[in-house]
Amino acid sequence: MPSAGFIVNSTGGVTRAEKYGCGAEFRRTSDDHYLMTILPAILMNGQFTRLWDAGYQKFLLTDDGRKFPANADQLLRMRRFNEEIRTALGVPTYYNEALGSTSLVSVYDRVAGRPGDVPDRTVGVKPITGH
Repeated sequence: MPSAGFIVNSTGGVTRAEKYGCGAEFRRTSDDHYLMTILPAILMNGQFTRLWDAGYQKFLLTDDGRKFPANADQLLRMRRFNEEIRTALGVPTYYNEALGSTSLVSVYDRVAGRPGDVPDRTVGVKPITGH
Protein backbone atom coordinates (compact mmCIF):
# COMPACT_ATOMS: atom_id res chain seq x y z
CA MET A 1 0.00 0.00 0.00
CA PRO A 2 2.85 2.46 0.49
CA SER A 3 3.50 2.19 -3.26
CA ALA A 4 -0.05 3.52 -3.78
CA GLY A 5 0.71 6.56 -1.60
CA PHE A 6 -0.79 5.34 1.67
CA ILE A 7 0.93 6.06 4.97
CA VAL A 8 1.04 2.70 6.73
CA ASN A 9 1.88 2.16 10.41
CA SER A 10 1.85 -1.15 12.28
CA THR A 11 1.91 -1.86 16.00
CA GLY A 12 1.27 -5.21 17.67
CA GLY A 13 -0.70 -6.82 14.85
CA VAL A 14 -2.72 -3.67 14.11
CA THR A 15 -2.06 -1.87 10.84
CA ARG A 16 -3.40 1.57 10.03
CA ALA A 17 -3.49 3.01 6.50
CA GLU A 18 -4.03 6.75 5.99
CA LYS A 19 -4.36 9.09 3.04
CA TYR A 20 -6.33 12.31 2.33
CA GLY A 21 -7.17 12.77 6.03
CA CYS A 22 -8.93 9.40 6.06
CA GLY A 23 -7.94 6.02 7.41
CA ALA A 24 -8.76 2.34 7.87
CA GLU A 25 -7.49 -0.21 10.37
CA PHE A 26 -6.58 -3.86 9.91
CA ARG A 27 -5.79 -6.58 12.46
CA ARG A 28 -3.72 -9.67 11.87
CA THR A 29 -5.72 -12.89 12.30
CA SER A 30 -4.46 -16.16 13.75
CA ASP A 31 -3.96 -17.56 10.23
CA ASP A 32 -1.67 -14.60 9.36
CA HIS A 33 -4.19 -12.74 7.21
CA TYR A 34 -5.53 -9.24 7.79
CA LEU A 35 -9.11 -8.29 8.59
CA MET A 36 -10.36 -4.71 8.13
CA THR A 37 -11.65 -3.88 11.61
CA ILE A 38 -12.31 -0.17 11.07
CA LEU A 39 -13.85 0.65 7.70
CA PRO A 40 -12.62 3.68 5.75
CA ALA A 41 -13.44 6.78 7.78
CA ILE A 42 -12.61 10.46 8.04
CA LEU A 43 -9.98 11.20 10.69
CA MET A 44 -10.34 14.09 13.13
CA ASN A 45 -7.25 14.83 15.20
CA GLY A 46 -5.96 11.35 14.31
CA GLN A 47 -9.12 9.64 15.57
CA PHE A 48 -11.59 7.66 13.47
CA THR A 49 -15.09 9.07 13.09
CA ARG A 50 -18.36 7.43 12.11
CA LEU A 51 -20.41 8.95 9.31
CA TRP A 52 -24.02 9.53 10.36
CA ASP A 53 -26.76 10.30 7.85
CA ALA A 54 -29.34 12.20 9.90
CA GLY A 55 -31.69 12.41 6.92
CA TYR A 56 -31.20 16.15 6.43
CA GLN A 57 -27.40 16.31 6.74
CA LYS A 58 -24.39 14.05 7.24
CA PHE A 59 -22.42 14.34 10.47
CA LEU A 60 -19.14 12.94 11.79
CA LEU A 61 -19.48 11.26 15.19
CA THR A 62 -16.53 10.86 17.53
CA ASP A 63 -16.09 8.12 20.14
CA ASP A 64 -16.43 10.71 22.92
CA GLY A 65 -19.96 11.65 21.79
CA ARG A 66 -19.32 14.79 19.77
CA LYS A 67 -20.79 15.50 16.32
CA PHE A 68 -19.53 17.73 13.54
CA PRO A 69 -21.24 18.57 10.24
CA ALA A 70 -19.52 16.70 7.40
CA ASN A 71 -18.56 18.98 4.54
CA ALA A 72 -18.38 18.18 0.83
CA ASP A 73 -14.57 18.16 0.77
CA GLN A 74 -14.39 15.59 3.58
CA LEU A 75 -16.93 13.35 1.85
CA LEU A 76 -15.06 13.64 -1.45
CA ARG A 77 -11.76 12.71 0.23
CA MET A 78 -13.37 9.75 2.00
CA ARG A 79 -14.89 8.49 -1.26
CA ARG A 80 -11.51 8.83 -3.00
CA PHE A 81 -9.72 7.07 -0.11
CA ASN A 82 -12.25 4.25 -0.16
CA GLU A 83 -11.89 3.74 -3.92
CA GLU A 84 -8.09 3.78 -3.78
CA ILE A 85 -7.73 1.45 -0.78
CA ARG A 86 -10.14 -1.05 -2.35
CA THR A 87 -8.14 -0.94 -5.58
CA ALA A 88 -4.85 -1.39 -3.70
CA LEU A 89 -6.28 -4.39 -1.82
CA GLY A 90 -8.08 -5.89 -4.82
CA VAL A 91 -11.48 -5.59 -3.10
CA PRO A 92 -14.50 -5.09 -5.39
CA THR A 93 -16.64 -1.98 -5.09
CA TYR A 94 -20.36 -2.63 -5.22
CA TYR A 95 -22.90 -0.45 -7.01
CA ASN A 96 -24.47 1.13 -3.91
CA GLU A 97 -21.01 1.98 -2.52
CA ALA A 98 -19.93 3.59 -5.79
CA LEU A 99 -22.90 5.96 -5.77
CA GLY A 100 -21.50 8.07 -2.95
CA SER A 101 -20.71 8.15 0.73
CA THR A 102 -22.21 5.26 2.64
CA SER A 103 -22.94 5.94 6.30
CA LEU A 104 -22.22 3.68 9.25
CA VAL A 105 -25.23 5.14 11.07
CA SER A 106 -28.57 6.16 9.52
CA VAL A 107 -31.62 7.50 11.35
CA TYR A 108 -34.72 8.09 9.22
CA ASP A 109 -38.48 8.23 9.72
CA ARG A 110 -38.38 9.67 13.22
CA VAL A 111 -41.85 9.84 14.80
CA ALA A 112 -42.49 11.88 17.97
CA GLY A 113 -42.94 9.66 21.00
CA ARG A 114 -41.24 6.62 19.47
CA PRO A 115 -37.69 5.39 20.05
CA GLY A 116 -35.34 7.39 17.85
CA ASP A 117 -37.44 10.56 17.79
CA VAL A 118 -34.49 12.63 19.07
CA PRO A 119 -31.67 11.99 16.58
CA ASP A 120 -28.73 13.05 18.78
CA ARG A 121 -29.87 10.82 21.64
CA THR A 122 -30.37 7.90 19.22
CA VAL A 123 -26.69 7.91 18.19
CA GLY A 124 -25.23 8.86 21.58
CA VAL A 125 -24.31 12.50 20.95
CA LYS A 126 -23.73 14.37 24.20
CA PRO A 127 -25.44 17.75 24.65
CA ILE A 128 -23.17 20.79 24.37
CA THR A 129 -22.87 22.64 27.68
CA GLY A 130 -21.74 26.17 28.40
CA HIS A 131 -23.30 27.89 25.39
